[in-house]
Amino acid sequence: MEGGRQKKHIILIHGACLGAWCWHKLKPLLERAGHRVTAVDLAASGVNMKTIHELQTLRDYTEPLLQLMETVPPEEKVVVVGHSLGGLSLALAMEKFPQRIEAAIFLSAFMPDTVHQPSYVLEQFSSEMAEGYWLDTQFACHGKPEESFTTMFFGPKFLSLIYDPAPAEDFELAMLLRRPSSFFLHDLSKAKKFSADRYGLVKRVYVVCEADKAIPVNFQRWMINNGGVKQVKVLKGSGHMPMVSMPEKLCDCLVDIVAEKCA
Repeated sequence: MEGGRQKKHIILIHGACLGAWCWHKLKPLLERAGHRVTAVDLAASGVNMKTIHELQTLRDYTEPLLQLMETVPPEEKVVVVGHSLGGLSLALAMEKFPQRIEAAIFLSAFMPDTVHQPSYVLEQFSSEMAEGYWLDTQFACHGKPEESFTTMFFGPKFLSLIYDPAPAEDFELAMLLRRPSSFFLHDLSKAKKFSADRYGLVKRVYVVCEADKAIPVNFQRWMINNGGVKQVKVLKGSGHMPMVSMPEKLCDCLVDIVAEKCA
């Protein structure tokens, strides 16, 4: 304890086509607040050496996070933050390690429930987005038609939408470091539902990005209601990437959540 606040190990999970590098502004702020912080590269992301074509399932993609969770001592509980698509990787970690996670924070993230297939929120999202939403995102199908694996690669126009209103330097960094990703719908549509007694056991907090153009606020609110989350924080005026557009406000928000949930 320091200054009345408990210090925790916070794990940060990036979204699609990005990497651990996207937390470069937030990580030192959280560390300055006294927390230990690990930003993880998921498979085929950031400096992880695998390519997207070597992956078949969300678990394959999430494996670096699951390996990290294996190293968490039984007596230690961590706080895990999942951003955007990283919410599904967070859900996998919650399902496998519910006793090791003090709080799960969904930051404008896709958040599954325990009633439907894991693919449900992504399918709902796709059905609600207007035609042309994906702009210049490149989609490509691989493998047999009955087991089609679709990859995606954000183009400059869509990446600009995601990064609005982040500084131009951060957009350029993303343009240099982005890598292909996937929603893994072929896997998630057949996967087991997340369980109420494991995934549902972990304290969940949803952080709404109020001015998000990538995952609109109405859909974030729908996921909150669909998932039955009671604890909600709002980042007013935030786009999809608050870790680069308003890192100080996001840091304050996360520090407050840790203080409330880990007291």
